[in-house]
Amino acid sequence: MSDSTITIRGWLGGDVTLRQAAGVPVANFRLACTPRKFNRRTESWSEGLTQWYTVNVWRGLAENCAESLRRGDPVVVHGRLETRTYVNGERVEVLTFEIDAIHVGHDLSRGTSQFTRTQRTEPAPGEATEGAGSETTGEARPEAAA
Repeated sequence: MSDSTITIRGWLGGDVTLRQAAGVPVANFRLACTPRKFNRRTESWSEGLTQWYTVNVWRGLAENCAESLRRGDPVVVHGRLETRTYVNGERVEVLTFEIDAIHVGHDLSRGTSQFTRTQRTEPAPGEATEGAGSETTGEARPEAAA
């Protein structure tokens, strides 16, 4: 597989929006990242240009993001990076960066957070058992390991 994955940390530029797409929860938020560099010669920090990313999150992770994240929160996002181009209303071609998130969490180097495990309902007999383990790592959930 040749997906470009990225792990990035930044600040939420606004609250998370949650909607349904074909019956599946999807959340979106904007992530601002401003690089800082230390100049040893001048013994000072300088800030670069702020980079903005649109983060798309699906299913249970989308619901958890909508419940947990607020504007201004420091977060870490890991996912697939995609670029998109479109022509805006002024007929200018615009390049955007989007991340299809696999993992999202608070950046604990910036503060503390309180974790609450999501209670999932068990599938009815005959239903697919999606989510029995992590799709990306193959790890089993702690309840399944016991």
